[in-house]
Amino acid sequence: MICSLIEYLIEIYFFPGLKEYWWISNFGLAMVVLGEIIRKLAIVTAGQAFTHLIKVYHEENHQLVTNGIYRFVRHPGYCGFFIWSVGTQIMLCNPISTAAFTVVVWKFFSGRIPYEEFFLKQFFGSDYEDYMRKVPSGIPLVR
Repeated sequence: MICSLIEYLIEIYFFPGLKEYWWISNFGLAMVVLGEIIRKLAIVTAGQAFTHLIKVYHEENHQLVTNGIYRFVRHPGYCGFFIWSVGTQIMLCNPISTAAFTVVVWKFFSGRIPYEEFFLKQFFGSDYEDYMRKVPSGIPLVR
């Protein structure tokens, strides 16, 4: 985020015209709002099953959530954060940070999702494997 702020300040000082594309900024704002809505829907829908930590042990009350937003996206919290984070940089018309955020956040989730799904397959077996076949991850190019 600090690099994003530095890019913004440098560009607004040396290239102020780069920050005057309101349609790009508004598109970024729409992404921020959409990403936030998707993430909040994930949190509300999953309830107690939503956690920031990957569960490596199956808890008795842990259930597979496939309703609500989870009908459309397997990892809506990650999807929402991805859209939100890239959208913040598009909103600021930060081309370098847009590319950097896209790569860094994608790399993070492309490594985290397979790790998390390893445990979900252990916990829920064929139910989760069927769910994986039917519903996309929510992160581009991550199965």
